[in-house]
Amino acid sequence: MAKFLAKLLGCTLPSKGASPMCESKSHSRVGLKSSTKQKTTILSTLASEKSLSDCKKESMPQTPPFSAMFDSSGYNRNLYQSAEDSCGGLYYHDNNLLSGSLEALIQHLVPNVDYYPDRTYIFTFLLSSRLFMHPYELMAKVCHLCVEHQRLSDPSGDKNQIRKIAPKILQLLTEWTETFPYDFRDERMMRNLKDLAHRIASGEETYRKNVQQMIQCLIRKLAALSQYEEVLAKISSTSTDRLTVLKTKPQSIQRDIITVCSDPYTLAQQLTHIELERLNYIGPEEFVQAFVQKDPLDNDKSCYSERKKTRNLEAYVEWFNRLSYLVATEICMPVKKKHRARMIEYFIDVARECFNIGNFNSLMAIISGMNMSPVSRLKKTWAKVKTAKFDVLEHQMDPSSNFYNYRTALRGAAQRSLTAHSSREKIVIPFFSLLIKDIYFLNEGCANRLPNGHVNFEKFWELAKQVSEFMTWKQVECPFERDRKILQYLLTVSVFSEDALYLASYESEGPENHIEKDRWKSLRSSLLGRV
Repeated sequence: MAKFLAKLLGCTLPSKGASPMCESKSHSRVGLKSSTKQKTTILSTLASEKSLSDCKKESMPQTPPFSAMFDSSGYNRNLYQSAEDSCGGLYYHDNNLLSGSLEALIQHLVPNVDYYPDRTYIFTFLLSSRLFMHPYELMAKVCHLCVEHQRLSDPSGDKNQIRKIAPKILQLLTEWTETFPYDFRDERMMRNLKDLAHRIASGEETYRKNVQQMIQCLIRKLAALSQYEEVLAKISSTSTDRLTVLKTKPQSIQRDIITVCSDPYTLAQQLTHIELERLNYIGPEEFVQAFVQKDPLDNDKSCYSERKKTRNLEAYVEWFNRLSYLVATEICMPVKKKHRARMIEYFIDVARECFNIGNFNSLMAIISGMNMSPVSRLKKTWAKVKTAKFDVLEHQMDPSSNFYNYRTALRGAAQRSLTAHSSREKIVIPFFSLLIKDIYFLNEGCANRLPNGHVNFEKFWELAKQVSEFMTWKQVECPFERDRKILQYLLTVSVFSEDALYLASYESEGPENHIEKDRWKSLRSSLLGRV
């Protein structure tokens, strides 16, 4: 995990000659031409729409859409606000919860007859609490508070009071299971959930039905996750089995991406399918669990690393790298220079369409592949490419000023999504490595605890605000028709290793100096000697 984070956090937009995950401060040379197939562009939306703070807040449903959760000040204070602003152990300033002891924050999560926590608080605390304790420990404490304080275990308890509190406890459990379902892969979580749910449902038929519906929905989500993981493992296995050792030129490989999908717009749509599917399976907690460190006030637990469950997040980053290497492989494979030039121009068109769709992650992966050294050194090939196409893309994806131009385009895509008239306008797929980097530096830039031992909740409002925006984007359903043949190719076709790419590049355009000649000889010996 540490190696994964080190590579990820060093990532900016690679320059010519860099690998996909390495640091670079130089500029990309690839540009963008405006699309003629899509009238609503991100930048025009940015220029014409109101700012986010001016958008009218929508009413919040039972479990709110994440875009409605946080206002410009950090969180929504209007719903289910506690009447006790000076609650023991919690510190407020201007009606904003800034800090509190861990125990007080846990108590603030648990509803009673007269109180239900603000939903933004629920999301923020459930997201950030895992930095201090396991989810199953939090669930145990919540169950204890509900059972003991609300006397759910007392057969002679006030039935009217139980009827008042039961829907609120059930709502809390529903929000937990819907927003953080992966927590319940832990048998201890599921056991506590079923126990508390059983106590709620024991007296009322309506509650029994609601509890049953909640648990069935959770089980379906967990089953879908298991199935997704099996598919990923199968794809990985299939791809590995199809890898062949590069000979002088892989003539036996007849197909390339253009023969499978000649239309760049269609390929951009299929890439968007893959992106949205993989985004959908990333749990919000993975952003926090990626950076879990031992709590300095936690002297008992040595198993904090068990919280680092980031499988889906890592799988998504691996997809970015695979796409980068696929692009480089497709460019380096053709024997003829004109075919390589055509492949470069094809991927530039795909990247352009990804930009207009709002698929920035595929866009960055494609640029990364074109900037890898085995591709960038093909000077004769690049000389045949129409460089006039590169200018706008180079400007939009310039990494200088902390990706200012990209962030502007992302903001435009987000605003377009808020006012979308069609499902395709809702798509926002961020450059994921940069999103992770932003969250990492937010986490590292502020302490989790204050000098008095209080949890620094002001920090976690900001963390939750960033993650909730991502949650909105990942819930969008892809509006494009699936093409199984193209998807199968993108996910399983063999790609070259970095050494194999260099060898293919040298075979296409010979070494230019002694260093390249020595490497070429070494690669021919090591790679071709295995056959």
